[in-house]
Amino acid sequence: MTKVPEIIPVTDLRQDAAAVLRRLKSSREPLVITQRGRAAAIMLNPEAYERSRQERELLLAFARGEREIALGKGHSLDSVLREADALLEADS
Repeated sequence: MTKVPEIIPVTDLRQDAAAVLRRLKSSREPLVITQRGRAAAIMLNPEAYERSRQERELLLAFARGEREIALGKGHSLDSVLREADALLEADS
């Protein structure tokens, strides 16, 4: 079951931004900022944002791979693993 994100009005953000940022820093959950009763922005702490960005990149890579396989352009698992091993060795 998905957790309901915390919601605060933009007025609360304006009145005490430091407190909102402290609350956000200690949480891994998004904070929805509303304006006139509607979602206007979503705030994340930097770690949660980076995790989300990395997950998105990984999902996009999987989607590209699926598309390549469907077009007959995919690579074998062995060749991908050899390439990954070479990249990891080059980094160390």
